[in-house]
Amino acid sequence: HKSVSRNDLRLADLKPRLGKTSLIMSLVSEEFPDDVPLRAEEITIPADVTPERVPTHIVDYSGNNSNVTVHHNSAGLLGIDMFSLTQVTSHWIPLINDRTDKDSRVPLILVGNKSDLVEHSSMETILPIMNQYSDIETCVECSAKNLKNISELFYYAQKAVLHPTGPLYCPEEKEMKPSCIKALTRIFKVSDLDNDGILNDNELNFFQRTCFNTPLAPQALEDVKNVVRKNVTDGVKNNGLTLKGFLFLHTLFIQRGRHETTWTVLRRFGYGDDLELQQEYLFPLLKIPVDCTTELSHNTYLFLQSVFDKHDKDRDCALSPEEVKDLFKVFPYMPWGPDVNNTVCTNDQGWITYQGYLSQWTLTTYLDVQRCLEYLGYLGYSIICEQESQAAAITVTRNKRIDLQKKQTQRSVFRCNILGARGSGKTSFLQAFLGRNLQKQRKIREDHKSFYSINTTYVYGQEKYLLLHEVMPDMDFLSEADLACDVVCLVYDVNNPRSFEYCAKIYKQYFMDSKTPCMVIASKSDLHEARQHYSLTPLDFCRKHKLHPPQPWTCNTVDAPGKELYTKLTTMAMYPKDIRCGRLIQICSHHAKLRCMCSCNWCTFCICQNILRSQLLRTIKAKFYRVILNRLGDVWASLLADEERSLIQQVHGVRNVEESIYMESSVDPCVAQPRHMAQANLKSSTFWLRASVGATVFAVLGFAMYRAIIKQR
Repeated sequence: HKSVSRNDLRLADLKPRLGKTSLIMSLVSEEFPDDVPLRAEEITIPADVTPERVPTHIVDYSGNNSNVTVHHNSAGLLGIDMFSLTQVTSHWIPLINDRTDKDSRVPLILVGNKSDLVEHSSMETILPIMNQYSDIETCVECSAKNLKNISELFYYAQKAVLHPTGPLYCPEEKEMKPSCIKALTRIFKVSDLDNDGILNDNELNFFQRTCFNTPLAPQALEDVKNVVRKNVTDGVKNNGLTLKGFLFLHTLFIQRGRHETTWTVLRRFGYGDDLELQQEYLFPLLKIPVDCTTELSHNTYLFLQSVFDKHDKDRDCALSPEEVKDLFKVFPYMPWGPDVNNTVCTNDQGWITYQGYLSQWTLTTYLDVQRCLEYLGYLGYSIICEQESQAAAITVTRNKRIDLQKKQTQRSVFRCNILGARGSGKTSFLQAFLGRNLQKQRKIREDHKSFYSINTTYVYGQEKYLLLHEVMPDMDFLSEADLACDVVCLVYDVNNPRSFEYCAKIYKQYFMDSKTPCMVIASKSDLHEARQHYSLTPLDFCRKHKLHPPQPWTCNTVDAPGKELYTKLTTMAMYPKDIRCGRLIQICSHHAKLRCMCSCNWCTFCICQNILRSQLLRTIKAKFYRVILNRLGDVWASLLADEERSLIQQVHGVRNVEESIYMESSVDPCVAQPRHMAQANLKSSTFWLRASVGATVFAVLGFAMYRAIIKQR
């Protein structure tokens, strides 16, 4: 319905006084006119009073006109006198035969007027004529005088325009046209959510709700299957509808005059009157402000994951070439070439892995969001996810300036442009990001190489995508696309004495005064380092311009190259201001194990680390330990002295019984033992009380200092 803005109905005859003007007058006034003009004025019926909700424009052709033309996008109504049907037929048949291109013919409706003057029906005479001329959509008998079938006549006229039979069905061959079969086959594959070649009950109900906003009753569903079973072999399999049965149902709908059912399905899945996907469906409106990027939403990743699982039949978390072809059967062309396998991660067989599959979609969204919308349209994203359009699949990030002001970002994809002289190792740096050493890179064909690579890294424990783009060396000019990135990587060959000069000139010409962070990579570090033919050494150049020292790197390894440099690049892209101030410190190995590559010196983690490593805290800790050890030594010495004194007193008590009795009657020396022990315990408990109070005070002061620093940050 969206593709038809107005419905033009042209009433034409080659013989006067057949009642076409009376039909129009009876429709408008709802009564038969006593005085009929030679020609009725053009009338437009509003959309809100028509069943199809489309405005209808009615044009009356006078019989005095020498030429009768039926324009495109209109339905021609041929008025036929019921009394002289065979005579008039010789007049209107040439009108059909003389029309031009068969595919561009507009639908016709054959109308038998003045049925009130006859007692019999002429349908038996008209049906052979309808079968002979496929342009005739339907035949209606009516009466302007009795108001018989007047509204039905114009309803069928609207239906012939909105739901034409011509693009769907070939009456001569009695089967659907190839373009219709192709469209319905794609609809079947999109609706087959588990990719088993069968529409089960759940998938059929989802299809029914999607197209007609109502589910099928269980009995109605069984009736449909029974009809297919009786007419088509292999139309129903495992109690589900196959593609053969699905196509048969639509053929049956068309043959029984219910072609509006097929058109409803086609238009719901984005097809127009030419049975091609409409531009409005493939490319919905999406506004992207300046300095903003495009990413896939979380629900879109879930949808793409379901598509991957749907076609990964062997469950090896990778798509073989056959599985990739099966995935893109709903596309009119193959969107991924052999270069994709060298852009994302693959397994040992060279097949795209699950992570590489998501990375390629992320790359397409970032570089060409319109193409991504088109691809999602072919996959039926808006249908399966029940969204208004594919635009709901895209997340537009906020302006980069806001990220810089707030010192935090919500983005997940960051772009790094790789610049360097020819032969400096830029391509190897891209491929190493995908886990390929030099030996594996040599197996890549030259025509299959890619200028992009994308993979995931972890920053602060969060998964981020880093997109690497190799920029071709050109000293004269760098385009805006070459300069638009989040971080720049300048690569030079340590074995080539003229390699660093290119990096230095590029930096001074384009990036010295920009806010884009830069990192210098000393590639091929396994080779002998040659003296660079430049006024400054790479290390002195980096110190002069407050850059980080050149990072040594090589892919000539036995195992897969490490990802530490790529994590540093992602961190620099996320926090460019702090990185340019020289706050990127060396990453610890235990940080890497924890996947926390923090090096900014202003987050909570770095503040706590700096406090723990401070000289003041170390001094306090040393003194605290010294006091504890001294106290423990005093307590231990006092305990030993008390034990020794107790033993001496016991020996004296044994030697002198009389003295013991006397002491027992007066003052017993043994009474001193518990007194001395009580004093030692009192001293020990006092010490631990003081230690506990001191530790508590120290903890409170430390927490207050931590809160003050965090609040200031």
